[in-house]
Amino acid sequence: MKDKNLPDDIKNKSLQELTELANNIIKNLENTKNLENSMEEYQKLIRLNILIEKQFQKVSKDLSLSTKTKIQNLQKKNEKKIK
Repeated sequence: MKDKNLPDDIKNKSLQELTELANNIIKNLENTKNLENSMEEYQKLIRLNILIEKQFQKVSKDLSLSTKTKIQNLQKKNEKKIK
């Protein structure tokens, strides 16, 4: 179940939009009485979950790199002030 099976418009959504979409699918599944007919929705939910995890990891990595860069810049400024 790779994310390439998802439509492009889903791949381009923000992390929050993907989470809202997953929550809507969950609500629909909870209200469905015949779960045998819901296999496609379950699979879509699993693919969405994988995509959300990948995007979260990317955002987390970007944030970590940005924070590291800011800390290094602050350390350089402090070193200049001390000298």
